[in-house]
Amino acid sequence: MLLFIVLSNTAFHLWRSAYGPSGWQPVTGGWLDHAVQFAMITTLDLRVYPLFAFLFGYGMMQLFLRLTAAGAGERDAVRILRRRSLLLIVIGLAHSTLLMAGDIVGYYGLLSLALGAFFLRRSDRALKWWIAIGAAQLVLVSAQPVIAALLQGKLGSLGDAGADPGAAAYGAGEGSWFAAAGIRLTTGLFVTFTAAPFSLIGGGYVIFLLGFWAARRRILEEPGRHLPLLRRTAVLGIAVGWLGALPAALAHVGALDVPDDAQSETGALTVLRELTGYGAGLGYVAVVALFVHWWSGRPARAGTKAAVAVSAISAVGKRSLSSYLAHSLLFAPLLAAWGLGIGAHLTSATMALFAVGVWLVTVAGAHAFERRGWRGPVEAVLRRLMYR
Repeated sequence: MLLFIVLSNTAFHLWRSAYGPSGWQPVTGGWLDHAVQFAMITTLDLRVYPLFAFLFGYGMMQLFLRLTAAGAGERDAVRILRRRSLLLIVIGLAHSTLLMAGDIVGYYGLLSLALGAFFLRRSDRALKWWIAIGAAQLVLVSAQPVIAALLQGKLGSLGDAGADPGAAAYGAGEGSWFAAAGIRLTTGLFVTFTAAPFSLIGGGYVIFLLGFWAARRRILEEPGRHLPLLRRTAVLGIAVGWLGALPAALAHVGALDVPDDAQSETGALTVLRELTGYGAGLGYVAVVALFVHWWSGRPARAGTKAAVAVSAISAVGKRSLSSYLAHSLLFAPLLAAWGLGIGAHLTSATMALFAVGVWLVTVAGAHAFERRGWRGPVEAVLRRLMYR
């Protein structure tokens, strides 16, 4: 997940590139850059956030169940998780202001604040009903403008290709850190206090509740008991997610003639990408769970390169918040115009290599922490403040 996130986030730091109508990916570069852009649109953009939301919800329910199993009352457990959500909002806004405007920690902190209060103690039956309601909201709210435009014969003109590209909200091209920080703070406040509440109204919380439901069944801890479900989710979810993004990817590289408005952030192709992205996010989770089941059934090969790699990536998972914030600490000062400005000299392909390098640095750091028995620094502080 963190590899996918750093790949997505660094694309906004190509601040001298010309961005396409969606504002997410540049349109400049050679054939290799276009291949990277095509792959990013198909497999990552608007697909990583549902993956993160599912795992966030799953982890939150895990914490709740662990607290109650240890003897905490349900109200006390909810109170501790409420404190955690508030701390995540503070961390997210600080992260946005200081380094990276597209922070998702504050966004999910606010969602978890609301959803934790209303759904952690709900019965399985109530949870299923709300998942169904959320799915219906998601389709109706997102698809309504598309359906209306289709009935009026104006589907191609839905959207606004003249809007500022999403990359502008990151302020990466600002030469002054203070000017960039003002832009990032504005973006962070919008994402946390406008986009997150709208997600509650629009049904985007459904993926979060699916994480609650899956955690109660220990689907990721015990994948061997859920193999049919995981296989179906992996195949169908990824197929739906990739096919739903294919028209936008083809249009971006010029292989499909589509009006710019339809490709914009509020256009029909982006709506299609967003809706099908939920399937891809769930499909990715299922693939990882299937891999874990396969790996756990292999003969023990401690010390082999493969075992060390799996152990190192697992160490990142235990320190996911520290690793996520470390990404920005590594790439923002190097790429942005207010820092070294390297982003001006990179293309989509070289930026992808840079992103993988940043991720590998965090993998090495997490593995070193694991070998010494150290928690991630942010996790340690968060835990202390949560439990006081």
